[in-house]
Amino acid sequence: MQNSYLEYNFTVTPLQPASDILMAELGEAGFDSFVETDKGVLAYIKKEEWSEQILDTVQILTHPNFKIDSSFVEIEQENWNEVWESNFESIQVDDQCVVRAPFHEKPNVQFDIVIEPKMSFGTGHHETTHMMLQHILEYDFTEKKVLDMGCGTGVLAILSAMKGASDVDAIDIDNWCYLNSLENVQRNHQEHIRIYEGDASLLDAKKYDVILANINKNILLDDISVYANCLNENGTLFLSGFYADDITDISAKCELFNLHFDKNFEKNNWVAVKYVF
Repeated sequence: MQNSYLEYNFTVTPLQPASDILMAELGEAGFDSFVETDKGVLAYIKKEEWSEQILDTVQILTHPNFKIDSSFVEIEQENWNEVWESNFESIQVDDQCVVRAPFHEKPNVQFDIVIEPKMSFGTGHHETTHMMLQHILEYDFTEKKVLDMGCGTGVLAILSAMKGASDVDAIDIDNWCYLNSLENVQRNHQEHIRIYEGDASLLDAKKYDVILANINKNILLDDISVYANCLNENGTLFLSGFYADDITDISAKCELFNLHFDKNFEKNNWVAVKYVF
């Protein structure tokens, strides 16, 4: 007997950070697959694991700062791969890097990253991940010691390693992200990347040449002092997860710790910024 899935279509206003929070809470509730859309999130759960109370623990649905509506339909198992292939497109960055699912055709690019599309934390579809990949492509990672903070799928750590980083740590507070990063570093033959579950408290006494942090404004503001303490002399900090209007606040905090603005990418009002020590 074939399993059926339920597809929930969430419309989210404003999109961020609500969409990321929504996916995290839905994952805790039992949903196992997500696709980000222009209006919100598609979320999938096996019918056998669904109940009428499935959304009761998803707190962001009642948050006063966000408007989130949803509807759902049933999808038969025989259509499941077709659903994924129609929703999950490969992402190409600067003609050098492709982030794709295993069912996509292998591309002719220098950096081919395969991410299992269980949840789209860091698949390259979100503007912030795409721009962080751009920064990595421009930077010389040869023999660098690197930290990917809030690693999601591990895609930034994977590309850093592919570009020659000698030592890579990746950390995420979310258990699903931790487990998925473990899977993806193996899938991309980068098993030497060390994956940790936790937060910035794990960074005590560690030192890096490059820190990548694609999280959100409030966490970044709290942790910039920790990142500065972990950077080696002439180190580089790449930050994303916030809007262009937030650069002033982020840069002001960085300046307190001798981290100076160098450049940024901007896409749909999201930014990814490079700071130098």
